[in-house]
Amino acid sequence: MSEPIRHSMDPVDVPALAPVGLIAGWGRFPVCVAEKLKRLGHPVHCVAIDGHAGEELNDVCDSVLWSGVGRFGGHLRYFKRHGVQHVTMAGKLFKSDLLYSGSVWIRHMPDWTCIKTFWPCLFGAERDARDDRLLGAVIHTYETHSMKICSATELAPELLADEGQLTRRKPSSAIESDIASGWQIAKTMGGLDIGQAITIKDGTIIAVEAIEGTDACIRRTGELCRRGGWTLVKVSKPEQDMRFDVPTIGPQTIQRVHEAGGAAIAIEAEKTILLDREETIALADRLGISLVAIASQDSSDMMRGHSIRSQKAA
Repeated sequence: MSEPIRHSMDPVDVPALAPVGLIAGWGRFPVCVAEKLKRLGHPVHCVAIDGHAGEELNDVCDSVLWSGVGRFGGHLRYFKRHGVQHVTMAGKLFKSDLLYSGSVWIRHMPDWTCIKTFWPCLFGAERDARDDRLLGAVIHTYETHSMKICSATELAPELLADEGQLTRRKPSSAIESDIASGWQIAKTMGGLDIGQAITIKDGTIIAVEAIEGTDACIRRTGELCRRGGWTLVKVSKPEQDMRFDVPTIGPQTIQRVHEAGGAAIAIEAEKTILLDREETIALADRLGISLVAIASQDSSDMMRGHSIRSQKAA
């Protein structure tokens, strides 16, 4: 019999074989989560966000509702019809497209439940459209309808990157120094809810991820640093809520870093989703990209370790 799912921040037991709702955005992550839930014996009822989620979900989930992101009332009714009391979110939503490409009200036709949820964030006296505020409002709406939002990374913990050197190619001393320098900057950005990734070379920050996402940050880095040899540093927020917005990389990330001239990727161990692990690492090895997962620690500790190694080498 399947074991209950538990959420570490706000423990919630999901009974064995109970239906689970999945809100699916872009990428492989929602598919991986759905597949894991099915292996555990849970019926999976999926709200697939139009323009984001992949068609593969139709073959994996027990039922799929293809819907606009703003149809909250319809999403809630759909989950209730299927007896869902626990919901998880997986996959990226392109915030710039959802909020700032034309009129959000015309393009996405939000229903009344969505308007009530987001009105204080987008139009209230204390408007705040940062990710944590928006997603916090979504969680509150689901909880008022007696549904709990669970962490997808607890449903499929094997997707989180283990600490260590993941590829055959190790970072050079110069890249180790860039990782140490960039780590604290990326953490500071995450704490300000700006983004979770930066690119760096020779101690100089080349690009910062913001609303456009990591892929666009990588492309911009390739345009700005034609010599290549730069490093992507991608970390979690200092107070990361593992229910949403967890940093993620996969084969596509490796390919895009390579095409833009990058030499290395540093991610945070146990806080970063590593999709298609074997394929991702094999591709990085084939393309000569160094991939390392580092346990969360102070930047000063990383710098001190690099300094000691440098002295020994000398």
